[in-house]
Amino acid sequence: MAITDSVPIFAEGTYEEQILELVNYLARALPEDGRAAYIQPFQDAVATPEDQKPVDEEPERKREVLGSVLQEVKGLGEGSEKEIEGFFNLLFSHLLTLYPLDAPEIRTRLDALLKAISSSPGHSSTKYRILTNLFNAIPRRSSLRLLVYTALLEQASANDELDILGLSQSEVDKWLSEWEISSEEKSAFLKLIVDTSTKADQAATSYEFQLSYVRSLPPSSPAAHSAAMDAVAAALRLPSFFDFDPLFRLDAVVAAKNHELFSLLHIFLNDGLAEYKTWASSNAAALTKYQLDGAQLERKIRLLTLATLGFQNMGRDVPYATIASALQVDPAQVESWVIDVIRAGLLSGKLSQTAQTLRVTRASSRAFERPQWELLEKRLQVWKACFAAVLETVSATRRKGGQAATPGGDAAAAAGAVAASGIETPQAAAQVAVA
Repeated sequence: MAITDSVPIFAEGTYEEQILELVNYLARALPEDGRAAYIQPFQDAVATPEDQKPVDEEPERKREVLGSVLQEVKGLGEGSEKEIEGFFNLLFSHLLTLYPLDAPEIRTRLDALLKAISSSPGHSSTKYRILTNLFNAIPRRSSLRLLVYTALLEQASANDELDILGLSQSEVDKWLSEWEISSEEKSAFLKLIVDTSTKADQAATSYEFQLSYVRSLPPSSPAAHSAAMDAVAAALRLPSFFDFDPLFRLDAVVAAKNHELFSLLHIFLNDGLAEYKTWASSNAAALTKYQLDGAQLERKIRLLTLATLGFQNMGRDVPYATIASALQVDPAQVESWVIDVIRAGLLSGKLSQTAQTLRVTRASSRAFERPQWELLEKRLQVWKACFAAVLETVSATRRKGGQAATPGGDAAAAAGAVAASGIETPQAAAQVAVA
């Protein structure tokens, strides 16, 4: 469901006519013989006695009349979906026009209205449209948008329809930068998204917002400490998540360096299977406490260990025996682990069953700090030297004139020089095959 910027809501007729239209809609819920008596007080309130100004010219009187109408809204009312939506659009128009957006009274009125809408049975899709219309009608910097979107989230969560909101991290970041709300309110809103995403079994989305929630808290606060460890546990639980470096960039995570999960996180960023097994044997209770699957963690650390081994041997052949030793598996299992790490997007390469080697063409680094930059510099220097040799070969070929008249001669010479130098071309680097 798209949420756009502020949009106007137009209403036709005089204020008196619009109020009576609202009241007549509310009266539908009453027995027919009681409707006239229900409507009469509102007719009197908007009527213009002799020697008095019309209600349209008295803002305070208009607010009083609207307040009386708002008190009568107990639910969606009796009408078609189009009529329900039209009723609330007209009501919103007056509410946002007659009350200052920063006044406490409008928050009280709006809160009561949102509860009436949310608690009314049925009409789920109509509720989404009503609340979305209200959200869009409120100026984008107003704190009232927080109230409305909170109601939308709670409605979607209660109906197990969170996907209908199409919530995205970039969109939420934009709203939080615009809304004039306190840091505590921002944190509470992010926590609500985390909780609703978790309830909807959207673990990846929940983790994404958990990071934002941790960043929104004072790093040294108990709340930040608890949230940081929850985020670490969530990352470890995700079966296809391998990028742990962002967690180490959170001050609240670094501040919890004495926590048992911090040491486990350190292993997943820097160490291998042996270190994980040592940790697991000493922290079995932590696995249960944080709902961590030991077998799943062992699989993840093996894949990360293999990715690191590949990164250290980029452009080279890695023997099966070396891989089997690093992963602590039988050599016969190496190929299945390599296929798994390729599927996880951590490595690309070509297996040779005859040579019993893995030719690594691309691999991910768990972190990118000074050692990784130094390794990258060395590889770039090697490539620079190799391409200098390629250029020299091409120049020598041109000087000899042996292929000057042959279409594509320079390209063939360059390709031959690249092959001779052992450089992986982009095409070769893209290959993922079992030979």
